Amino acid sequence: MGHMLGIFDSGFGGLTVLKPIHERLPEISTVYLGDNARAPYGIRTQEEIFQFTLEGVRFLFEKGCPLVILACNTASSQALRRIQQEVLPGEFPDRRVLGVIRPAVEYLAANSRRVGILATPATVTSEAYVHEFQKLNPEIVVSQVACPGLTDMIEKGQQDTAECHHLVTQFVQELLTQDPMIEQVLLACTHYPLVFLPFRKAVPGFMNVLTQGDLVAKSLKDYLLRHPEISHRLEKKSARTYFTTQDENISNLASMFYGSAIEFQKA
Repeated sequence: MGHMLGIFDSGFGGLTVLKPIHERLPEISTVYLGDNARAPYGIRTQEEIFQFTLEGVRFLFEKGCPLVILACNTASSQALRRIQQEVLPGEFPDRRVLGVIRPAVEYLAANSRRVGILATPATVTSEAYVHEFQKLNPEIVVSQVACPGLTDMIEKGQQDTAECHHLVTQFVQELLTQDPMIEQVLLACTHYPLVFLPFRKAVPGFMNVLTQGDLVAKSLKDYLLRHPEISHRLEKKSARTYFTTQDENISNLASMFYGSAIEFQKA
């Protein structure tokens, strides 16, 4: 296996980030790892999330990835900084790990003054988005709502049920109660693009609703232009490999997230 770009996620959600990466950077070979056996991460403790994410990153490093993207907000908010500060300098000084929070915050900070974040309980509790906005522009008003249960339903393929749509409406109402004048709503979980339409319907028309995939793909493209030392190491053969920690075959459900057929191997 050549030097591929590694994408890690707690389950299927990262496929909604991987797809736009393939569209923007089609020649780059990628390897995806979904820790489906232990998903969702949003309800885990911080220490568990850190350990699981680190295991995933190590797996992808063993596959030869010079760069790994944590395509999971929960992992990005709970584990990224520790991996960057405590693990990489000593063990993998020539490897890089990036998350999905910074690219979204950079875009939002440049384009809005009032922002709404819908995310897993772990991401909301971490305050990662709030801290990133404070670093870039402390003037921005950030409202956050945790959406317990939603990732779980989507992982099970229940995103088209009345129950799921009811949950979505409930979370949006909670957000609007915090701030009825939000300009941009970020679906800050990579599973939520699968319920984009119900969210779009529940959010007032004057508010923009954003998913992360495109923002991350665009940011990655810029990153590789700025870091030729990483870019040069990535294989440009458009190879695609998919791993999961789950035993049973999950390729059908995964194909729904990705938008076309993909086949998984057991990690």
